[in-house]
Amino acid sequence: MYKKFIAIFAAIAALFPATVIAQETIVAGNQALELWNEEGIANSPTWVQYWLVVMMLSFALGLLFVWKRLEARWVVGGLISGLLTTSFVTPALGLVNLSGLVALIHIIFWSPGLFLMLKNRPFLREKSLYKYWSGWITLVIIFSFIFDVRDSLIYLHHMLMA
Repeated sequence: MYKKFIAIFAAIAALFPATVIAQETIVAGNQALELWNEEGIANSPTWVQYWLVVMMLSFALGLLFVWKRLEARWVVGGLISGLLTTSFVTPALGLVNLSGLVALIHIIFWSPGLFLMLKNRPFLREKSLYKYWSGWITLVIIFSFIFDVRDSLIYLHHMLMA
């Protein structure tokens, strides 16, 4: 099993030959091909920095519901999986955390939770605090995807054309 896991990630890494970009050619920021780190966040417009706080608080509130709600487990699990991938897997593969890669990771890991929210629509049928959180987090993910889809496409185009 472990060997298959390594082989899969090696194959993925082979798809991105341009990942050995010289660090000095990358600027930190929030555009698709800019380095996304603490400096990148600090260089982002103020509204993006506020949005990141709102987004993280919204996902964190999902912890209140993970024990009893399937959708909340997928939403919070998607966030945690994405954070772990960004923190450990991408560096292990030699990938640079560009904003577009982070956006792609969001789409990959947040989509199952969004799908369940839209399929089950707890924001329409529940009569509890979960109703409001599920509606809010659905909007948060959709709003984030407006930017993430664009940035991930720019990133993939750049990596595949390099």
